[in-house]
Amino acid sequence: MEKIRLIIWGMLFFVTASYGQSATKVLDKTASVVSNKNGVEASFTISSKQYGDAKGTISVKGKKFYANTSAGIVWFDGKTQWTYVQQNDEVNICNPTQADLQAINPYNFIYMYKQGYTSTMSANGNSYVVTLKGKGKKIQEMVITINKQTYVPTQIRMLQNKHWTTVKVSNFRTVKLSDSIFRFNSKAYPNAEIIDLR
Repeated sequence: MEKIRLIIWGMLFFVTASYGQSATKVLDKTASVVSNKNGVEASFTISSKQYGDAKGTISVKGKKFYANTSAGIVWFDGKTQWTYVQQNDEVNICNPTQADLQAINPYNFIYMYKQGYTSTMSANGNSYVVTLKGKGKKIQEMVITINKQTYVPTQIRMLQNKHWTTVKVSNFRTVKLSDSIFRFNSKAYPNAEIIDLR
């Protein structure tokens, strides 16, 4: 479960990434691109010495998200979160607290860089590289690589508890997403054990 949370948390952080002349302006522009009102989708790979490697896809629309990884699937409709753990064939249901949402909800991550982080930026070829550092934060440091032309994040590195996690983003696209994809459909998993933690 912790691995799935880290995967989703790390992947969803791509929503924070960046655009611009100054680090803050770059991040503002990226947040605007990534938080398209109709929705966005992307593929990703994540690697961490602590939790291993995974890959998958993510769909985001406002506060809602759907992530399908090699470890499990997460749906969040803005209030309720369903986490399907394939290994156990079980679904955990919860209503995340504000603290939980800080770690998993892309809506909160979009503006995370404005809350107690210092930022610096450099250029590397066709990319901006923004570094965020925060004292006393769950994520101590983030290094976000952003395409200069599209303002789409292509890589996010996060330092947490002395361990680096790297997320690589590809196939980013804006799409029109139906709200139904952000809710768990029990008919698709008829044998799954449902564990309601609400």
